[in-house]
Amino acid sequence: MPKSSKSVLFGAVCLMSAFGVPAALADTVAEDAESMADAECPDWLPEATRCYAGQDTHGAYYWIAIPDGWNHKLVLHSHGGPRPNAPHPDDPVDIDLRQYDVMVREGYAWAGSSYRRGGYGVRMAAEDTDYLRRLFVERFGRPQRIYLHGQSWGGNVAAKTMELYGETADGGRRYDGALLTSGVLGGGTQAYQFRADLRAVYQYYCANHPYPDEEQYPLWEGLPDDSEMTPEELNARVDACTGVDLPPEQRTLLQQQMLNNIVDVVRIPSNTLKAHMRWATFLFQDMVEQRLEGASPFSNRGVRYVGSIDDDALNKGISRFDEDARAVEKLGEDAGLTGDTDIPTVTMHAINDPIIFVENEWLYRRAREDSGTADSLVQLYTDEAQHSKLSTPQYAAALEALDSWVEHGEKPTPDSVAQQCEERDVSIYGGSCHFDTDYEVAEWRARVYARQP
Repeated sequence: MPKSSKSVLFGAVCLMSAFGVPAALADTVAEDAESMADAECPDWLPEATRCYAGQDTHGAYYWIAIPDGWNHKLVLHSHGGPRPNAPHPDDPVDIDLRQYDVMVREGYAWAGSSYRRGGYGVRMAAEDTDYLRRLFVERFGRPQRIYLHGQSWGGNVAAKTMELYGETADGGRRYDGALLTSGVLGGGTQAYQFRADLRAVYQYYCANHPYPDEEQYPLWEGLPDDSEMTPEELNARVDACTGVDLPPEQRTLLQQQMLNNIVDVVRIPSNTLKAHMRWATFLFQDMVEQRLEGASPFSNRGVRYVGSIDDDALNKGISRFDEDARAVEKLGEDAGLTGDTDIPTVTMHAINDPIIFVENEWLYRRAREDSGTADSLVQLYTDEAQHSKLSTPQYAAALEALDSWVEHGEKPTPDSVAQQCEERDVSIYGGSCHFDTDYEVAEWRARVYARQP
């Protein structure tokens, strides 16, 4: 992509570390709260909802919606992504609130931040999330309860927010609970390894990203910093090799063979191949070139890939690469989760999530167990094959269960949440309840290849 586009794509870098957290900024929350503007609510929100919008000192845009008859509880939303483009003033309402307006319809105030820039940076996004909490409190007073909602990569952000900002200096809680849905809860060092595998497996079979006559670069880099490739050009290369968007009967025999090998070895649905390739290209480029000083956070040394028509040939010919210890440390510091929080937490994940593997939940439970906080974690699973949005009544039931847990000390169970969902009038939101209360998530290595120690 043109350099001019990339400067817009990943935003400006001000007084920031590699991942975008300022070294020092004046505390201007009072001034930001004063500059908050009334906004016209979209017509799809409940009647008489009040909306507010603005841009904070860091550069993040935000929207706030407070329903008529507000229950004096706040849902603070951390959005997924990371989004590649520079933030737009209406992103929080057009993208996030529109998708999760069930929170407002359930009587909660809702607040969401665009974050200050596009691109990777969990600590940056966590700081922007917590700053919005402070902004809300400054303008409207401290709500009776404050709940975090993190979706997808925002699940990583919200979980990090709990760990970084969850407690006050005197041991009190800034957040009363958290709902993490379809979350990237393995942190960056683990959750993205399979996409590094994808780049290596794809290149072995397709040899067109890069083509042999193009500049060669290590695949974990995503793209060289000065590359002008666009997402459309990448899609065209994937199509040329695999015919993934064609009906099966229109693919050549070779295309079908290539597609089968790639998705069977990497263990992803074929209809997500292009999406995963985009993240393994443009997100990796941002992560490596802009945040990790060009060093590799990934390794496939010693991995034995299986599932192809000739595993021996694949493992002999595939590109191998090693991680850089400092890059792994920096990515872990930014995105890694220790589980060190006892804030009541409910997670919800589709068993057949095609984008963020459900086995992320195994990693998060292990982190909470290792930190001794597993008793404050409840994990819910649904029999769906969705990522960005599960059936709406399930969010209402999960949030109701979290709130009841906080208010009354009654820890929910998968069975009790499923029953709450079934007892609700699901016709209000459409959709139905798909909780699988017997599901036990497999460990991470059942889905993603193990690395050498």
